[in-house]
Amino acid sequence: MNRLLSTTLAGALAFAAQGALAADDLTLQLKWVTQAQFAGYYVALEKGFYEEADLNVTIKPGGPDIAPTQVIAGGGADVVIDWMPSALAAREKGLPLVNIAQPFKSSGMMLTCRKDTGITSPEDFAGKTLGVWFFGNEYPFLSWMSQLGYSTDGGEDGVTVLKQGFNVDPILQGQADCVSTMTYNEYWQIIDAGLTPDDLVTFKYEDQGVATLEDGLYVMEEKLADPAEVDKLTRFVAASMKGWKYAEENPDEAAEIVLEYDETGAQTEKHQKRMMGEVAKLTAGSNGALDPADYERTVATLLAGGSDPVISKAPEGAYTLAITDAALK
Repeated sequence: MNRLLSTTLAGALAFAAQGALAADDLTLQLKWVTQAQFAGYYVALEKGFYEEADLNVTIKPGGPDIAPTQVIAGGGADVVIDWMPSALAAREKGLPLVNIAQPFKSSGMMLTCRKDTGITSPEDFAGKTLGVWFFGNEYPFLSWMSQLGYSTDGGEDGVTVLKQGFNVDPILQGQADCVSTMTYNEYWQIIDAGLTPDDLVTFKYEDQGVATLEDGLYVMEEKLADPAEVDKLTRFVAASMKGWKYAEENPDEAAEIVLEYDETGAQTEKHQKRMMGEVAKLTAGSNGALDPADYERTVATLLAGGSDPVISKAPEGAYTLAITDAALK
């Protein structure tokens, strides 16, 4: 090889290496384990949408011992997926989280009860044991009970709260009359365990008027003061929403992609395809931009917590539309 060609080749390789390094790193912390609940992000990764946006995205699965708010507070992620009640509660306590996008338009949260307990409406909850997830997921439930006028300390006129693990064992084993479920996940675990839809009564938070926003994208406020970070986040949101819309239109393929990224091997094709079908119903109404009316409803629900509200005052600066305004152009 002559020296000129050698030098030219070396220069080309150096330029290519620089180009490869130009992609901006971004770490996304999920709220839960790898599953179709997060399909849009895995699709964007697998289909090269992040790469096209000059991003090198790392997706970190969550789990029962991982709180997204703690991860981002410790610098372990650039963006976290969280439910708005948890994010607003953290913000009031001093963690300056800001919602930059809201891919989920509707809530998938519901209370699922056994019909043989005699429960037909929320008026029948008195004296019953209800399974509730904690770690920030209890806030919508506590607001709902407060609005219904139920004490959560037990007794004939109140409800007994059972701290529910991230499973449905309490309803299967008779420890609770109702358990918390998501439309796309735990409800189907009950069905797969042998109960039928006719054995159950469900109360969707959306139908009860106490739904709060779920699975929003949150960053630390300081990032929004840096134009380079704003540019990076804008590209990330645009590519993520491209992933979500692809997942909605190709649910089976999206579920297959999720399965490829499930390093635990715990997920099944049947469950993920069913989950993707249900999740698509929740993201279908969103282009990624937070609807201020949905935000206001969430805040009103959280402030209506009686003597023990989730937040004590209406937040300020808890969301921005600047990122989605730019991403959706």
